[in-house]
Amino acid sequence: MDPRDRQMNVGLLGAAAIAWLAVAVVLLTLDPIAEPALGYLGALVIGIAVGLTCAPLFWLAVFGRHGRIAYRGDWARAARRGAWAGLIATVFVVLRLEQIFGLPIMFFVVALIVVAETTLSFER
Repeated sequence: MDPRDRQMNVGLLGAAAIAWLAVAVVLLTLDPIAEPALGYLGALVIGIAVGLTCAPLFWLAVFGRHGRIAYRGDWARAARRGAWAGLIATVFVVLRLEQIFGLPIMFFVVALIVVAETTLSFER
């Protein structure tokens, strides 16, 4: 692992820790019942925290699977997958706020993301 990769992992995990602190602040201090727009703020903050947490973990998983060799494009792929994870978390929280979250919708959203990621990460 290059020092650049190590710094990127530590930096993203540090940013994720800060984002989770922001989630704690939003969840403990703001009331979405009194102000409905705050629920969407909470969904956004949770999505950012999940995305920042997942991106370095996705990179580390691929790094370990490749025999501790970092290939070109691994960081872009990990960032994209982290963004997908954050988007899924945000969509699920918003669907729960709107009270339309259900098992079929969950499976559809996850299947949609899996097909999109499979298409984007296809190597020729």
